[in-house]
Amino acid sequence: MNDTTVRATWHEIVLASLKSNNVKLVVYVPDKVFRPLIKALHADAFFTTFAATREEEAIGIVTGAWMGGMRGAVLMQTSGFGTIPNALASLVVPSQIPALIFVSERGTLGEFNLGQAMVCKTMRPVLDSLGVETHTITRHDELAFIIDRSIKQAVATQAPVTFILSPLLTGGKVFEA
Repeated sequence: MNDTTVRATWHEIVLASLKSNNVKLVVYVPDKVFRPLIKALHADAFFTTFAATREEEAIGIVTGAWMGGMRGAVLMQTSGFGTIPNALASLVVPSQIPALIFVSERGTLGEFNLGQAMVCKTMRPVLDSLGVETHTITRHDELAFIIDRSIKQAVATQAPVTFILSPLLTGGKVFEA
């Protein structure tokens, strides 16, 4: 890459990866880190994008969409993950739904909110115990490859996948000292 090449942002890469894999539905719970991605999704007529009131509601919507023939993804932050283990264990995993779950990671790297930190510590063990494929993405140069290949695998194997987007990738939430 030379100095005149403009590198795509992380959210542009996620949007392009979703589009290239025909993921048309994106349901989210509002999150500051995901704001640029959410704005870009709303601006692109390819996507049906809307907010849910709770994370498990978003999981249910994406599950229903898959059963109706549409691929979907969910966007949430770490603390929201704490509400979805039952939906994963009782609906998504046994029904073989390739739910694509994107989590903006909080609870690490200077986090002040104890609730975020507690869910961050339990999120990966919960996903592991449910057999849900998980990728923590920290590097911009790996983002497109990991998302693209993981979506293809999720659809082929009819299994969910979770992408944990590290603050090292997204810049995270800015905290005042």
